[in-house]
Amino acid sequence: MSLIKQLWLAIIALLLLSFIGSLAISITSSRDYIEQEVRIKNEDNATALALSMSQLDKDEVILELLISAQFDTGYYRQITLRDTQGDVLIERVANEYQGDVPRWFRQLIAFDVPMGVATVQDGWRQFGTLELESQHSFAYGALWRSTLELAGWFILAGIISLGLAMLVVRGIKRPLMRVVAQAQDISAQRFTTISEPRTLELRQLAQAMNLLSANVRQMLSSESQKLDELRRRLQHDRVTGALNRDVFMARFDALLENDDARGNGLIVMVRVQELEKLNERSGHQATDLLLHSLVIQLTKLDTRSEAPLVGRLNGSDFALLLPLADDLEAQKASLQQALAHTAAQSEEVHLPAAIAPYSAGDKRGALLATLDDALAEAESDSAYSRIVIRQHQRHSLFTTHADWRAALDNAIAKGPQLAYFPVVDAQNQVLHHECPARLELDQQWQAAGVFIPWVTRFALEPVLDLAVVKAALRQLETAPEHRLGINLSVASISNAQFVTELRALLEAAPSRAAKLCFEVPATLSTQALANLRGLCNTLRPLGCQFGIEHVGADFTKLADLHDVGLSYLKIDSSLIRGLDTSNEQQTIVRGMATLCHSLGIQVIAEGVTEPQELMYAFLSGMDGVTGPGVRL
Repeated sequence: MSLIKQLWLAIIALLLLSFIGSLAISITSSRDYIEQEVRIKNEDNATALALSMSQLDKDEVILELLISAQFDTGYYRQITLRDTQGDVLIERVANEYQGDVPRWFRQLIAFDVPMGVATVQDGWRQFGTLELESQHSFAYGALWRSTLELAGWFILAGIISLGLAMLVVRGIKRPLMRVVAQAQDISAQRFTTISEPRTLELRQLAQAMNLLSANVRQMLSSESQKLDELRRRLQHDRVTGALNRDVFMARFDALLENDDARGNGLIVMVRVQELEKLNERSGHQATDLLLHSLVIQLTKLDTRSEAPLVGRLNGSDFALLLPLADDLEAQKASLQQALAHTAAQSEEVHLPAAIAPYSAGDKRGALLATLDDALAEAESDSAYSRIVIRQHQRHSLFTTHADWRAALDNAIAKGPQLAYFPVVDAQNQVLHHECPARLELDQQWQAAGVFIPWVTRFALEPVLDLAVVKAALRQLETAPEHRLGINLSVASISNAQFVTELRALLEAAPSRAAKLCFEVPATLSTQALANLRGLCNTLRPLGCQFGIEHVGADFTKLADLHDVGLSYLKIDSSLIRGLDTSNEQQTIVRGMATLCHSLGIQVIAEGVTEPQELMYAFLSGMDGVTGPGVRL
């Protein structure tokens, strides 16, 4: 039985006890008082009537008339005149009680009042004995009305008391429910905090739980910071802070093999010309400062990513990846300003650069060869510009924005198609299926990397994501065996109308909604993280699961996820690629898995291609894997 029910039972029992006790005391005291008054009345009336009879002639007719006159007033139950031998001379007895007092009440009260007895004189000698008993019906009626009035007032007082008790209980229940919810969150490894209630005991409990949550968050922040420091030491160049060549190339490969929007963008390569001579002329310290400044300026060019991808390919070559960027001329102008700012630190430095677009499916070797050729042109004395752009023909489905918009509207209205990629655990059991969307454009089903940039440009993410959810629900209606993982964009979870429509859609099919997993990209701002927290709180009662995909080693928000209620994180393929041969990657992945497990979050490896990668992924603490190397 719940504490609130026990409290209500205690309040009701206390009120009933007070009512019964008050009523019993009131009835008992009233009964005693009435019995005393009736006894006195019996004695007084008997004495007065006997005195009147003593002054009259002792004619039985006259005495009977006097007794009858007295009896007919209706206030007497019985009047009896007996002679000196105890024989009845005259007797008048009233009929049975005819009032409106219930019989059970009269039996419960049952007045016990002795008759009034007086002696009737005839001169100096005794004529007889007069016995008189008053009628109790009036006493019963008075006591019954008094009892009803007391009960009525008590019921009114009880209703008012229950109303006040309801307010008090509600005031106790509200903070109690917050404490219970916090305890449930902690049991589910979601370390939330609550406002401290005013009730002393609950406040002490809430303080203890809040302290626990704060300590866990501090511990996670500390471990996350240590992991980030380890990552920087293992993956970044010590002088400039840029990514090492192997790490940068792994990230670049992951982008090229991905079919989402980040598979399209620009790559920038900058060369510090004659670095050895510059080092001899300016000294190691000044040269190191120059290289560090160059990396900072390149980092500033990426305004979309929280962790820009800048790598040091060798001693003098630096590269920058700009996912989602497509304006070559604007990027060239920004790069020119950044290089000018760096070159201003030394008059003898030359920074030739090259820019080339990339798209999903391109070959890394061919792209780098193109950039090397462009850099060679930029380094030549006859170069028209120190920044060379290398274009390559991209196949575009449509030539104008209007055509793209019309095609996207039609494809979304027609409905997307879902691809299926299994996510399995160490026993090769399916955890869920990843279901990226496909749209029919130009009479072919196209992968997300083809249309997502245009969907983003036209702000159609909420419309597309809602259509994908509807397609998943239809699929679950016919094949409900496994959970389906649906990608949601940051723009969608930040759209209040989308969240409202999504909740209404899922509430209409609760059994199928419980089979859905919603994934958001790891590029979460503080506001996007708050929106994700709100979405999780909204849809968690429906049984939905939530995860974050493409989580790289630079993901520093692990400590902020302690109260979100995520089910899993998917580690980006750039960390999984070559995991079997890199001790540094194994250390980082193992540390990320440990942190996630402390929050009750499963960790899934993306982009597994080789059996050795799959084996080392599980050895590093992964709970599941997905990618081309996964076979059911």
